[in-house]
Amino acid sequence: MSKLRFRVVETAFKKKPVAVAVPAERPSEYFAKYVFNKEKMFRYLPSKVYAKLIDVIDNGAPLDRSIADEVAAGMKKWALEMGATHYTHWFHPLTEGTTEKHDAFVEHDGKGGMMEEFTGKLLVQQEPDASSFPNGGIRNTFEARGYSAWDPSSPAFIVDDTLCIPTIFIAYTGESLDYKAPLLKALRAVDKAAVDVCRYFNPDVKKVVAYLGWEQEYFLIDEGLYAARPDLLMTGRTLTGHDSAKNQQLEDHYFGAIPPRVAAFMKELEIEALKLGIPVKTRHNEVAPNQFELAPIFEECNLAVDHNMLIMALMRKVARNHGFRVLLHEKPFKGVNGSGKHNNWSLGTDTGILLHAPGKLPEDNLRFITFVVNTLMAVYKHNGLLKASISSATNAHRLGANEAPPAIISSFLGKQLSQVLEHIEESTKDNLISLSGKQGMKLDIPQIPELMIDNTDRNRTSPFAFTGNRFEFRAVGSEANCASAMIALNSALAEQLVEFKKDVDKLIGKGEPKISAILDVIRKYIRICKPIHFDGNGYSDEWKAEAKKRGLDCETSVPLIFDNYLKPESIRMFESVGVMTQKELEARNEVKWETYTKKIQIEARVLGDLAMNHIIPVATQYQTDLIDNVYKMKDLFPVEKAAKLSAKNLELIEEIADRTTFIKEHVDTMIEARKVANKIECERDKAIAYHDNIVPMMEEIRYHIDKLELIVDNQMWTLPKYRELLFIR
Repeated sequence: MSKLRFRVVETAFKKKPVAVAVPAERPSEYFAKYVFNKEKMFRYLPSKVYAKLIDVIDNGAPLDRSIADEVAAGMKKWALEMGATHYTHWFHPLTEGTTEKHDAFVEHDGKGGMMEEFTGKLLVQQEPDASSFPNGGIRNTFEARGYSAWDPSSPAFIVDDTLCIPTIFIAYTGESLDYKAPLLKALRAVDKAAVDVCRYFNPDVKKVVAYLGWEQEYFLIDEGLYAARPDLLMTGRTLTGHDSAKNQQLEDHYFGAIPPRVAAFMKELEIEALKLGIPVKTRHNEVAPNQFELAPIFEECNLAVDHNMLIMALMRKVARNHGFRVLLHEKPFKGVNGSGKHNNWSLGTDTGILLHAPGKLPEDNLRFITFVVNTLMAVYKHNGLLKASISSATNAHRLGANEAPPAIISSFLGKQLSQVLEHIEESTKDNLISLSGKQGMKLDIPQIPELMIDNTDRNRTSPFAFTGNRFEFRAVGSEANCASAMIALNSALAEQLVEFKKDVDKLIGKGEPKISAILDVIRKYIRICKPIHFDGNGYSDEWKAEAKKRGLDCETSVPLIFDNYLKPESIRMFESVGVMTQKELEARNEVKWETYTKKIQIEARVLGDLAMNHIIPVATQYQTDLIDNVYKMKDLFPVEKAAKLSAKNLELIEEIADRTTFIKEHVDTMIEARKVANKIECERDKAIAYHDNIVPMMEEIRYHIDKLELIVDNQMWTLPKYRELLFIR
């Protein structure tokens, strides 16, 4: 095995960049080549069908199933012309990945032959086995039926020879079993609630869209080195490995020159992404060695989520073309930065106004303040839920570590916006409003210049930071489906905006002028949500103590963090805006707890195998060599001199014995602890047992393995070391 390590290291060093075929056309000409977008719909659908479908996509009109056959015919014609031979319903089950079952465009023609066929029925609805996907007990093997249903708002696309149709996935009894169904409901809820509030300022607003721009961080590792690390292969992260003498401390990787092999990978990835309609724009080195980032232009939230799931699959595929494996785990390497997926989120109207952006007029800024403060209220009320929405066994390694936000949700606003909110809070209503002749009502809200987009500082420790015209939810993990965070955030804001409108309308009903009523409610909200506002160092122990005083959720145990989904206020919120029922939330938590347990269980088993099959045998062999050396020294030298010359070796022999004994004993103890935990029937209690008992044991075992790595002869060590994994490109 040690020979494998050195063989793959030597091979990796010899690799050259792979040549990438660049299309002759400009990117704008091949953009969305493989997407059945509005342009293709216009060309392949009858005009009346096209008009109805566009009404569904743009305005959320109910889908008229009578047009399904004609849409399917046009879609099939385009797909066959593009070389597709199969189709699939493409959906996001509760596995953090995507799912597809490929069917060919063929049916019997009744004459002993075959014909290409794709009907509206096949487009609109199919029946996967719901019991074979995570479902939290909603579906059993003896009652397995589930439905996948077409989402017209996200265009179909072709990957290789298969037409992929984005769909939702629900149980036979109607409960959602995926991420897309509740996401669409949350987006509809925030649209309706935000439109109602927008009409205080502009009666012409008919639609509000949630936008999302994600920033995908990842590591690239040579495929040979990856194959020689069973832990990377099985869990996506290194379960052992001592720090490299050099890691990221020189800060020379961030925004540095992109290595040639990596640049070739990025070039091919961007070309293929653009063909699939993913508007990728930014690429660069990240902070840790061999860590990189990809970011697109922001899009409508549902489409952006689909595109992120698609890009992650595409990254894995393209990486193999270049002799790499992409690591999307939030913390593949201990001691260097983990990977996140910052979610840049904002709301915009169909009249072209960004609701989280300041304007030029005082009235525009009141609208801006209204949406910022309501967002802060939603985050304050549901800070525990938002933390639960980004929590996982994998993201737990990242939060609070290098360059990642802490496991306490707070919001950074920056000096300028903070001063504006303080001014509104401290001023009386009469001070804020005055009459000024023909100009009507004048608001004494400090002018917020357009420069503000560049005027807010950046706080890298803030999980939910305001960045000029949007909020950046930085706690989302690199491996996660963005939909989880977006469901919680948009649902919470929808509930809050409904509450805001009730409060304002109540004052208006008592005779209060509209602007005065809005300011009254905003001032009250600013005071209430003050605990969520924090512009300081989120890593400090002082903040942890302060956050607890403020009543913010400071829990760090992932299984306990998941409890936030089932708190009465969370259930009430999701049900009130029509996103999820209590039954659906309970089922999802069962899945979350079970997934947490299984991931830790797999890691523990892999670590045990590594310890017994790699580490202890190698350490023992080296120990034997040292013992042999000690005996030979006795044969060569007088007793006293031999003892003096062998003293350090004797210390090493004893240290190796102590550490291997500790490892062996604790691996055995860990196995027994897993057996006990596995007998627990309640998924929540089982997950807690794994968190409280197994995870600490794994850390203790790792500590001793990493110490042995520094002792054992480098030529014997079988596993590629951090210096090889992180610096061979």
